[in-house]
Amino acid sequence: MICLMKTFKYLLYLLILIAFPVGVSAQLSPGELAEVHAFLEGLSNCTKCHTAGAKVSNDKCLDCHKDLKLRIDAKKGYHASARIYRKSCVLCHSDHHGRKYQIVRFDKSKFNHSETGYTLEGAHKLAECSDCHKPSNIKDPAIRKKKQTYMGLDTRCLSCHEDIHQGTLSNDCANCHNNEKFKPASGFEHNKTKFPLKGKHQDADCAKCHPNKIQNNKEFTQFKGIKFESCKNCHTDPHDNKFGSDCSKCHVETSFRNVKSLAGFDHNQTGFPLKGKHINTDCKSCHKTSITAQLKHNRCADCHSDYHKGDFIKPDQPAPDCKDCHHEDGFDNSTFTIERHNELPFRLEGAHEATPCFACHKKSDRWQFKIPMQACSDCHQDIHANDLDSRFYPGKTCTKCHNVSSWAKIGFDHNETSFKLTGKHLSVQCSGCHPKQQESGTQVLFKIPDSTCQACHTDIHLGQFQENEKSECSKCHSPDGWKTLLFDHNTARFKLDGKHSKVSCSKCHPVELKNNNYFVLYKTGRIRCEDCH
Repeated sequence: MICLMKTFKYLLYLLILIAFPVGVSAQLSPGELAEVHAFLEGLSNCTKCHTAGAKVSNDKCLDCHKDLKLRIDAKKGYHASARIYRKSCVLCHSDHHGRKYQIVRFDKSKFNHSETGYTLEGAHKLAECSDCHKPSNIKDPAIRKKKQTYMGLDTRCLSCHEDIHQGTLSNDCANCHNNEKFKPASGFEHNKTKFPLKGKHQDADCAKCHPNKIQNNKEFTQFKGIKFESCKNCHTDPHDNKFGSDCSKCHVETSFRNVKSLAGFDHNQTGFPLKGKHINTDCKSCHKTSITAQLKHNRCADCHSDYHKGDFIKPDQPAPDCKDCHHEDGFDNSTFTIERHNELPFRLEGAHEATPCFACHKKSDRWQFKIPMQACSDCHQDIHANDLDSRFYPGKTCTKCHNVSSWAKIGFDHNETSFKLTGKHLSVQCSGCHPKQQESGTQVLFKIPDSTCQACHTDIHLGQFQENEKSECSKCHSPDGWKTLLFDHNTARFKLDGKHSKVSCSKCHPVELKNNNYFVLYKTGRIRCEDCH
């Protein structure tokens, strides 16, 4: 009877809705549906969620939310937990509260994640929900399309975390890591591998043996596939395989410095074969701390002090070594040759080749090899004193006139001076102009302070052509001879015209006597006609 009444009541409501659809709808609906359910708005859709004469049906909810139904049927997830299972959906997800109403919401501080089937432990407790519940972690494309969902996640580590090992190790991260932090891998025991750690290997940083590599454009640390059959797989052989590949013959894992035995050790197999004086040298003279301590041995100066106190060190150049001039039989014998000396700024040529080394490189407390002997005057006495200056030879280079074979051979070019030799001067002996000084008797006077004509020649014109206290002989004469005249009378005050051009010079320029010297009077001062006619 009650069922018939409910059915009748429902049919009555339905007739009213058909007759008055707008007004009645507004009266029957408790409010607008949330945005996610907006497509169900309208009285014709009520039965999609509501059962006639009853409340919202869980079955109808799960008819739409099929993914959730599969989880519940499999007894997995939060909705299958003992606290939630078979409870009405509307207790937590009610609707008709408006478009902006958030149906799925809960208080994180009160939410027990263990009820989902996945208990949050360690660092997971501190993570935000969105750190894990995001589309990139959902593998099912249909679930990933949902605007908001907490479904679709996997409980395996690699479903959320990137595989930093790039598939080279097991997918079960818990074999080595825990939930507290990934580093260090607290669950890993190296002694259970094929390479148990012993001695100094126990203190070695993992990265020393396990390098970073690139795979699939990702950098990762390689743990699997590391070669360890030989020490050389990880360690550089400082002996360059001179003693074979079995390091354990001499060394132990506690320290490479600990050597088992040196009996029968052949030093010539090392990078430093013993020769000459080194053969009888005590080992401790070189290996002062321990036999295995690495020693610098590429240069003699690594063991021997510099006898020359840096004399051969040049700026911006590699320092020379003892072996450049000496050998293992002793320092007294030098291998430095004349050919090598000629590679230096001061070449040994001519008479210098026969000069003994000690003549230039003198010894006080030690042999002096770095000497400023660049100019001849650094070793040889300057017999010209200060008579010659930089006008003749810049830097006092004797080779301007002399050569290294003999001082007597002179190669001086007078034309490089300010007084070039031309004409009659070419046949004059040097001593004609450069006499020996009276006070020394040996030093030749080369630096002549006056290079004018009257410095060597007598002025037969008795100063008639003197200007500024000097006679300008070159206006009329040339070095080719006194009789070769360059004088042009037309450049004088009295030009020769007409009959004057045929008159003998002596007609106008007579010979006169002055201070007991006869001379031709050229500057007569007579330029008017009546002076002669």
